[in-house]
Amino acid sequence: MSLYRLLIRPLLIQFQPETIHKFTFAWFKFFQRFALVRWIVSVQFRVKHPSLERHLFGLNFPNPVGLAAGLDKNAEAFDFLGSMGFGFIEIGTLTPKSQAGNPKPRLFRFVEDKALVNRMGFNNEGVEEAVERLKRKRTNILIGGNIGKNKITPNDEASKDYITCFNSLYSHVDYFVVNVSSPNTPNLRELQGKEPLKKLLNQLVVLNQSKEKAKPILLKIAPDVNTSQLDDIIEIVQETKIDGIVATNTTISRDSLSASQNKIEAVGAGGLSGQPLKDRSTEVIRYIHQKSKGNIPVIGVGGIMNKEDALEKLNAGASLIQIYTGFIYEGPALVKAINKELIKRTI
Repeated sequence: MSLYRLLIRPLLIQFQPETIHKFTFAWFKFFQRFALVRWIVSVQFRVKHPSLERHLFGLNFPNPVGLAAGLDKNAEAFDFLGSMGFGFIEIGTLTPKSQAGNPKPRLFRFVEDKALVNRMGFNNEGVEEAVERLKRKRTNILIGGNIGKNKITPNDEASKDYITCFNSLYSHVDYFVVNVSSPNTPNLRELQGKEPLKKLLNQLVVLNQSKEKAKPILLKIAPDVNTSQLDDIIEIVQETKIDGIVATNTTISRDSLSASQNKIEAVGAGGLSGQPLKDRSTEVIRYIHQKSKGNIPVIGVGGIMNKEDALEKLNAGASLIQIYTGFIYEGPALVKAINKELIKRTI
């Protein structure tokens, strides 16, 4: 058992989730200023091997394990997080203007299920604040920019927000993820509909092609779409020729939770992540891979809590994977364990 699971996690879960997140990130931001500290951390957790390298979207990933969006919303600690062994870090979700997000409390643990429920609501300091931090990047960690719309922006004007974020981040990130699948911004998931989604992606593709060098664009989708909706999404991705899909975001379903109904109702609305999401996320990945005959690259995310879960996602057709809740519950040793297992299976 790792030191994190034995000593650190039991201490952290004594505090409110969002409180401990801010406390932890304050330390991350402090430590990342020091190259020596980052080096010491990387010696402990980073695993290097030629078999781990992935070439995708025109980018060279040192390993296939990334950090999903949502943890480093404001691009505050990507250098330090990168030293923990990740092959890439996704920041955001970022919006054009800063916004406070939904009222607190808005982040909840289901420890027995190794799950989280959040209804953060794209709380962030705005894309320009993130850009200023990205300008001070100290390492060569690959960065993905996850972009969304402000809560007050109506859906028929949503493309303006995505375009603003795209233009601001273009020179500072390696790829983009279009987030239309969070359950915590009112009506956002309506943008997954066939016509609005096609319109939005086409606008971003045209903008991307006008740049000196196009950046990869991926679409992050919900696990709650039905087969017909998923077919539409696959068709749109192929038509617009964007670069891939991130599958999946959090779920509004509570079917896989073992917690009491009283606790579930007390927590209320929000997106569920972690172990209960694992099977549905894998189903969506497998469907996309099979339906597209492997022609749509997928970043698999949702319920990866151990190395076996990671292998399941990759075997289902994911080209890369991301962790979030697994990182919260298992710490950076999870990244190391996955990468070491992948090496073991190639030698």
